[in-house]
Amino acid sequence: MTFATLLAVAEEAETHGNIPLETIGFPIIALVVFFALAMVALSYRNVANRHAHKAEVYAQKHAKDLQPHGHGH
Repeated sequence: MTFATLLAVAEEAETHGNIPLETIGFPIIALVVFFALAMVALSYRNVANRHAHKAEVYAQKHAKDLQPHGHGH
């Protein structure tokens, strides 16, 4: 058998999977991944307010450093 004959036989024997299942499966997987990423993003919501007491203590300790020095320095 030559290489060309092997290619021809392989091409004839090749069967495709269930195309409708593939077209439904990929978007479902994508939606699950995007939903998971959205949950991660939402978990960081309002984090600054959860630690407001730490921000107040820092502001009191570094009040001199937080004052503007003019010309953006």
